[in-house]
Amino acid sequence: MSYQPPRIIRQVEARSFMEGLEHCREYIKVPKLWFGTSMLQPGQRGNIDVGHPNSQEVFFVCQGHVQLFDENQYYELFKGDAILIPEGVPHTLINVGEEIALIAWAGAPGG
Repeated sequence: MSYQPPRIIRQVEARSFMEGLEHCREYIKVPKLWFGTSMLQPGQRGNIDVGHPNSQEVFFVCQGHVQLFDENQYYELFKGDAILIPEGVPHTLINVGEEIALIAWAGAPGG
C-alpha cells in the first residue's frame, strides 16, 4: 500500500446543499465513510433522510439544541451529545433551541 498523506478539506471545498431548510456541507465521501455538517436556524426542520440501508450514521451536536425524529420517537440532543442511527432508519432534525444548531455527521461504510 502506498503512502497517502493527510488531506485538509476547507469549508469552501465541501459540497454545499440544502435538505429542505437544513444547510448541509459534505466534506468527505469515500468508500469507507462519509462526513459532513448540518446547520439549522431556530425553529427549522430538515427533510426526512430515508436512512442508509447498508450504513450506520452518527450525529454529534456541536452547537445548539435539536430533536431527531425517527418516524416513531423524538430524541432530544444538546451540545456535546451524540446519537447512533442504525442501518435503514429514516430520520430528520429539528432545531428546537434559540440559537443556530450545528451538527456533525458521519457514516460507515461510505459510498
